Amino acid sequence: MKKVFLCSLLVLGVFQLAQAQPKKFLIDNIAAQVGDKIILRSDIFNAIADYKRQGGPVVPTQCEILESELVRKALVLQAQRDSLVVTDEEIEALLDNQVRGFINMYGSQQILEEIAGKTVYQIKDDFRPIFRERKLADQMRGKILDGIRVTPVEVKAYYDKIPKDSLAFYESELEINQVIVFPKPNRDVEEYVTNQLNDWKKQVEGGTKSFESLAKLYSQDPGVKENAGLYNLNRNDKGMWDPTFLSTAFRLKEGQISNVFRSKFGLHILQLVSRSGDDAVVRHILRIPNVTEDEIKEAKAKLDSIRVKVMGNQLSFGEAVNKYSDDENSKFNGGAIMNKQDGSNYLTIDVLDKDMVALLKGMKVGDVSAAQSFTDERGRAAVRIIFLKSRTEPHRENLKDDYDRVAKRVIEEKKELVMRKWFTDHIPSYYIRIDKDFADCSNLDQWRHTISIEGSAAN
Repeated sequence: MKKVFLCSLLVLGVFQLAQAQPKKFLIDNIAAQVGDKIILRSDIFNAIADYKRQGGPVVPTQCEILESELVRKALVLQAQRDSLVVTDEEIEALLDNQVRGFINMYGSQQILEEIAGKTVYQIKDDFRPIFRERKLADQMRGKILDGIRVTPVEVKAYYDKIPKDSLAFYESELEINQVIVFPKPNRDVEEYVTNQLNDWKKQVEGGTKSFESLAKLYSQDPGVKENAGLYNLNRNDKGMWDPTFLSTAFRLKEGQISNVFRSKFGLHILQLVSRSGDDAVVRHILRIPNVTEDEIKEAKAKLDSIRVKVMGNQLSFGEAVNKYSDDENSKFNGGAIMNKQDGSNYLTIDVLDKDMVALLKGMKVGDVSAAQSFTDERGRAAVRIIFLKSRTEPHRENLKDDYDRVAKRVIEEKKELVMRKWFTDHIPSYYIRIDKDFADCSNLDQWRHTISIEGSAAN
């Protein structure tokens, strides 16, 4: 059964909009059934189409999709037998997030409803049973796997079985922490940018220019080329948006343009396009006031003085991050730079910007760099110092350097075995039917074996 039991990616429920639209197949039939839960052939085709639209590296086959759905249906049935509970509040929260995702994808609620041919409320009704099943299946899977742990003895035994010539090779990896300061522009520059924004506001209010055209021409928001400054907000998504930006949006009336305000990204004007309850559609223009070389030098001097304190043991690097860093992405994890590919703190040299690579030259573990100016991913002038926490040499996998990696594989394998045994024990307790059109799916042999046993018992 491979790793289908633990692979949420292959479970039907990619939940793209196609599944909320009327089925586009002239003929539909039941591909399989588990208990009273049916799987339609069109569900399988829609799921494959969704994967293709997302552009994923691997598109699952019909056989893989069907097996994933058989697994999900069985887990749902067992969850119902075990009286696991999913509250309406949980489902509504998931539905709200999904609808907001659709709106962001298509640009507005109106466009979404036009494409779907349904209102948002009807779309949510379509997805409600799908989300409830997915949540029940997740709860059941969590119950089955609850408490699974691995010991160092198990990790070593697993590692010892790996042929030495098959051990993975890892490039040098680094753990890097940083303090980032964004130099403050002087008042004259801020006043100049404020006057620009006020002038554009007057042009829109006077009818000589549209907010959308000005956003395309002048906004420094990196996403403006894609959306002309348009965003969909929800009042409750406080962790996703700058608080001043969010509160300003919900103080406006439809069509109204805000006064110039400052967020952590720069200066803005914002127009409320539409609002429905806690949801709002807005456009904004962002301008980032330029900083001069004098402000950059001032920020560098500040960070160099902090470096002296850290190197002299008057201040730990973690304390320096908490006290001085302007970078909210790393302020609360000691300044650690996260690897965007796997979410760990371990970085290979190829994922670092060229300026940081230059900064690392000659540094040893435990060193703190001199202050360096750079431009961040949002185009803002910034200054940083970095702390080289650790560096591994290129090496073959071993337990000293890679214990956590090996342990993670061991626990995943252990979970796989537990799930496989659970299904071996429980599949015979379900009524199962698989359409003959899927007879060539070898990954469904265990399910068909159960069917044959049931047939023999009936005879």
